Amino acid sequence: MKIRIKSFISRWEISQNWQLLYPVLGIATSFFLGYRLCVKLFEFSLLLNMLIGFVFGIFILKFFVFSIQKMESKWIVNERWELIRIFIIFAITGSSSVFVGRPIIKLIGISSENFGPILYGIVFVFVSLIFYQILLVFWSFVLGQFKFFWNFEKKILRRFGLGRFLDK
Repeated sequence: MKIRIKSFISRWEISQNWQLLYPVLGIATSFFLGYRLCVKLFEFSLLLNMLIGFVFGIFILKFFVFSIQKMESKWIVNERWELIRIFIIFAITGSSSVFVGRPIIKLIGISSENFGPILYGIVFVFVSLIFYQILLVFWSFVLGQFKFFWNFEKKILRRFGLGRFLDK
């Protein structure tokens, strides 16, 4: 067991114990997502949902590791474990943008009943996208990846045609 942990630590270039937080959080989140997906799809007993959720979690974890390996050559980071932190920031940002966007849309008075489901969906995606950009910078600052995400954000804003506001 000790050899596996040392191998894991060296493979992910972890130099301090606190850096283990991100892989542990990523693994736990994968299994939680697997369980939640199973509960949404099936109406089995708790034990069966947990077992099937565990299997889903393994597939989700394998997908995340595959994605990290693909992005490793594109994203410039100092150590491999930072890739896990980047994925966690993306996940937190996506969830929190929806969490913030829904009340804002309700506050404005927009609903699927008065706008129709298609127009409501378009407005919801637009509002969530605005909050996503803001929250991406916020969460990257809180979790220590501000420089990476600020460069990422500038690239996105340039693609939206807002580069002239950044170049001043």
